Amino acid sequence: MLICLPPSEGKTPAPEGAAPVDLARLTAAEHLTDQRRAVLDALAAASARPDATDLLGVGASLGDEVARNTELKAAPTAAASRVYTGVLYAAAGLADLPADLTGVAARDVRVFSGLWGAVSPADLIPAYRLSMGVDLPGVGKLAAAWRPHLAAALDARAAGDVVVDCRSATYLAAWKPVTTGEGAADWVTVRVVREADGRRTVVSHNAKHTRGVLTGHLLRRSGPAPTTAATLLDAARELDGQVIGTEVGTGLSYRMVEATLHDAATRRGPRTLEVVIA
Repeated sequence: MLICLPPSEGKTPAPEGAAPVDLARLTAAEHLTDQRRAVLDALAAASARPDATDLLGVGASLGDEVARNTELKAAPTAAASRVYTGVLYAAAGLADLPADLTGVAARDVRVFSGLWGAVSPADLIPAYRLSMGVDLPGVGKLAAAWRPHLAAALDARAAGDVVVDCRSATYLAAWKPVTTGEGAADWVTVRVVREADGRRTVVSHNAKHTRGVLTGHLLRRSGPAPTTAATLLDAARELDGQVIGTEVGTGLSYRMVEATLHDAATRRGPRTLEVVIA
């Protein structure tokens, strides 16, 4: 399996004194280093401009984080599993995996990034501020700029395997698995809905949390990793009936009550794993 995650909006800076980023040691360096260097340089230049927050599409309150982008080459690094924080990452527990599963996550999980393209949870990176939706001066629209490089890095990795896609549309635009012909992947996006009073509605905060729970479960469960949509569905159904979270504000718990697999809407599109919580 290949689990695709979005980055968190907020990032936790690494401790002072930690080593700076080494592009040659990041995942898929042979395919992504040149583009990573180009984006890193362009981001530093853009972040030094008076209109930097407008260019990067963030509020003025994040000015300090944007200013930090100008010194990323020398900034301390930590494992991506610790730099990326937030609802999904807290639920997945990537930073707390036992030693024997750290390598599994490094092989089977990719976090998509406007700056790095895609990294594994073990990659050492600094905290930064850059969305894949930015049109970065000197590089252009990042999703389009990354697309050929990510295809070179990921198409072969995904071939013949199941891609468990937990990304938002912004990051999905940078790479879509090949689903037809030789080297096709079994592409499955994860949708989370809430069931109440006989109605199902899309949720946001709980969707992030549930995708994180599913990610953690897929990495920690015993038995072979899923390699098809069908075996992914079987693995997801192992969570049926389990309490997987609590509601913000009320503290009431919710369970996963059902997982179903829906066919792709188009020949090249993904199937959908629908997870129902209540």
